[in-house]
Amino acid sequence: MQSFRARVLTPDLDGPGSHPLRWIPDAHVVIDDAGRLVEVAPYTGQPVDEDLRPGVLLPGFVDGHVHYPQTRIVGSASGPLLEWLQRSTFPEESRFSDDTHAREVARIFCAALASAGTTLAFVYASRHETAADAVLDALDQAGLRALVGPVWMDARSPDALTISAERSEEAVRRLADRWHGHDDRLQVAVIPRFAVTSSEAGLRRAGDLSRELGLWATTHLAENTAECDTVAELFGRRYLQVYEDAGLVHDRSVFAHCIHLTDAEWDRFAAAGAVVAHCPDSNAFLGSGNMPTGAVVSRDIPVIIGTDVAAGRSFRVPRILSSAYDNALAAGHELTPATLLWWGTRSGALALGHDHIGAVAPGLDADLVLVDVPPWVDDADGVLAWTLFYADAPLPRRTWVRGRVIWDRDAHAARGGVFPWDLPG
Repeated sequence: MQSFRARVLTPDLDGPGSHPLRWIPDAHVVIDDAGRLVEVAPYTGQPVDEDLRPGVLLPGFVDGHVHYPQTRIVGSASGPLLEWLQRSTFPEESRFSDDTHAREVARIFCAALASAGTTLAFVYASRHETAADAVLDALDQAGLRALVGPVWMDARSPDALTISAERSEEAVRRLADRWHGHDDRLQVAVIPRFAVTSSEAGLRRAGDLSRELGLWATTHLAENTAECDTVAELFGRRYLQVYEDAGLVHDRSVFAHCIHLTDAEWDRFAAAGAVVAHCPDSNAFLGSGNMPTGAVVSRDIPVIIGTDVAAGRSFRVPRILSSAYDNALAAGHELTPATLLWWGTRSGALALGHDHIGAVAPGLDADLVLVDVPPWVDDADGVLAWTLFYADAPLPRRTWVRGRVIWDRDAHAARGGVFPWDLPG
């Protein structure tokens, strides 16, 4: 058993309703030996193992869209999507045929996630099975939760990254045999990169496999107008219809970006129970546009926040939530800070079928992040303001998954670490 005294801010388990948050300015938090929260209640004087005040315990953050092979090119994005892929992304991803490179980047990637307070992520690997295996192994060693798959690229791709849909399917099947459900933390997913680098047959094969094995599927959708035009020229119909015809639009599919959809498409999207991975920072950096937040909220479409590293410029979900706030205003819709916290934690967890995490509440797994805010901040609104909108906030002080510490900033600094990946984990 572990016991702490701390300040606690958590979303309600049921969502951002009339009482969306629970704020306990002085809490007693107990975690059992299985890593489950058994008490989160006002402190009444009992002895504790550690006093974490004035730090605030939040649920661990959920990143619904992140590219592990792009870890070392953060900030390289400039110009529109298709040109950036050719100039920056594809050359870097070609390097992941080298297992040594793949494993070193996987180590850095996991350190970046844990130090950002991210406890669950939906991870795109490169097209290489060995690279996907490398990052799954690193995620396991780091103690993180993740859904991971190699990207399928069977058409209109650089030679070094082109792989038949048949070989991609075989790779996913082998990875699933090896990793799917491992330690109840890791899952294998089906990830056709996007329609531009896919054949019709390849997309159908991906859709069939996701449904056959019950795997989550994810891809990009309607991110950029030139991309949408290219898809229409290649397939003779609109973007969402291409994925619908392939059997990829269902209640275990996540679509990143979703900026340029019609109202009718949003209606079909909602009816299918699909999930939006909202990536506002990368949308801004690549000049792709603003996602129509109001269209999503009005239809009760599940939302998960994506950092989209490397077009996204930070692994830190709170910084992306700040961008989501700005995106919504630009799209004519205002979001509350409570809704932003919900999207970055409990909403993301539920959207990915993880109902046992995403809040600081008895009965849930202790996936937690300890953040520092000034001691004079003494209410939920103040904590949200500093956590979501203060761009110069320090890295989280500590991150736990299932009660196990996977990042400790103070211990890392004491060993001489500056960047999270400076020292072996």
